Amino acid sequence: MSVLVDTTVWSALHRRPNPAGPEANELRRLITLGEARILGPVRQELLSGVKDLGQFLVLRDRVRAFPDLPLREEHFERAAEFSNTCRSRGVQGSPTDFLICAAAELHGLPIFTTDSDFNYFARHLPIRRHAPP
Repeated sequence: MSVLVDTTVWSALHRRPNPAGPEANELRRLITLGEARILGPVRQELLSGVKDLGQFLVLRDRVRAFPDLPLREEHFERAAEFSNTCRSRGVQGSPTDFLICAAAELHGLPIFTTDSDFNYFARHLPIRRHAPP
């Protein structure tokens, strides 16, 4: 089963010197099975803030192995709808977070993240979380 992987998990594997732990191990497993999926905005977040050009190029080349899930108008419209729904219930999130939720829902994918904000989103939105086995 394919899984939409958030920036926090990609970062756990690719931006730390000695990646270990359940998130890094589960992402390795998903990559090996060909089940890890990425969005363009997640790619941008992952690559942003890498200070060393050499490290940036290595990371960029690693994540190029994962094509972006296609995003269309309905993804952005659904993300806005999700944002409005959550905001009306006192739950705040970033545009990228709601785009991840919309893409996950429209593609029928669970979201793999360590960001606890997604627990709040899941109370109000039709999204599913992926947890390491």
